[in-house]
Amino acid sequence: MNNQQSTTNNQQRGFTLFLSLVIAGTLLLVATSITSLAVKQSSISVAGRDSQIAFYAADTGLECALYWGVRNPSGFTAFDESTSTTIDCNRDANNPGNQWQVGGGSVSSFNITFLPEPYCAEVTVTKQGDGTTLIESSGYNTCDLANPRRVQRAVRGVY
Repeated sequence: MNNQQSTTNNQQRGFTLFLSLVIAGTLLLVATSITSLAVKQSSISVAGRDSQIAFYAADTGLECALYWGVRNPSGFTAFDESTSTTIDCNRDANNPGNQWQVGGGSVSSFNITFLPEPYCAEVTVTKQGDGTTLIESSGYNTCDLANPRRVQRAVRGVY
């Protein structure tokens, strides 16, 4: 009788070990899935933020060119094909280089930096033969060309 009881206890112990391994494996699988999902969501969130920053940089470049092309203090466009003009946007102690010579030709280009943040924008203003002006502004979440996470967004305006 003692022998039979011992065999039953050993079988139950084996089943308990198996059950605990199944439960531990299931919990590990669930934890891994949740962690993987969280990492993917974080990546998507960062990409969305970088895209928004790049868009705002591009929009700021467009607004700067539009201001100097239409509403500048002199009353004349700074992008006149016959004369050149000095313009500035976002020029302060952090950004002393945000001043450019534009005009004097049909195409003018300038780059705006948004230091101390790493954002920037490249702006091209083209005076077209039909009297319209085309502004193309590309914004970047970082000015580092080698950065693999660099995001570009562009806006275009015509007046």
